[in-house]
Amino acid sequence: MSWVYRYEKGTLSAREREVVEEVPVVLNVNGRELATLIASPHDLRFLVAGFLRMQGLVERAEDFYLLSVCNDFGMAKVQIKGELPESLKPVLTSGCGTGISFTIPQARKMRPEESSGKSYLPAGVFTMMDALAQKAQAYASHGGIHSAAVGHGSVALFSEDLGRHNTIDRIAGEALLKGVDLTGMMLVTSGRISTELVAKAALLGIGLVASRTSPTSTAVQMAEEAGITLIGYVKADRFEVYSHPDRLDVVGTVTLQHQEG
Repeated sequence: MSWVYRYEKGTLSAREREVVEEVPVVLNVNGRELATLIASPHDLRFLVAGFLRMQGLVERAEDFYLLSVCNDFGMAKVQIKGELPESLKPVLTSGCGTGISFTIPQARKMRPEESSGKSYLPAGVFTMMDALAQKAQAYASHGGIHSAAVGHGSVALFSEDLGRHNTIDRIAGEALLKGVDLTGMMLVTSGRISTELVAKAALLGIGLVASRTSPTSTAVQMAEEAGITLIGYVKADRFEVYSHPDRLDVVGTVTLQHQEG
């Protein structure tokens, strides 16, 4: 808890309030300092594993010889199979606090077995988004935290972090270490849907991404090419679909309305 001072109607009043925790984690892989991750301090093993998975450096839990995180010293020591690429050029992403990657995000097209005959119920989207809001207790207490969840209409994995891209990496890492197959699942997120997020979802085989806020134009294009149903502005009883609406299991026909202005 920290003391904060609220200005209201010409006066300052003091009160105690929780503040979002932030820690740097130096990532050392195969004896080489790879990156410093800025994140919330909980479940850092999932974050580290997911980060390396999303960078294409590991594919399965067996690829780790060692995965050790020391919160007190802000250090993650990892030994993985194979050699690291000789040159890794960091790319700053649009994540909160600026995320880091070693490649420009490229979404792969979903394989036929991932998308064939797969449809999603709108009710499942609403249920997942409501569950996400209920689980996001950290935001309710002090704000400043993003959250994400995956599942088939009900939440299978959930994560929170100060960086919205970290939430996806955390889910990727937890799924990897626990042997959870994310193929065809829905992903709901509290943050804006960017290209990095769509690319990560595609790499994990996720078929639908939804948010209460908006996607970027390049995220829409990437989702269309990758075969992902992209949904924004999820409210109590409605949402907007930006790509692959045909994969939603709805009753009725699509009507097009032209708006003036």
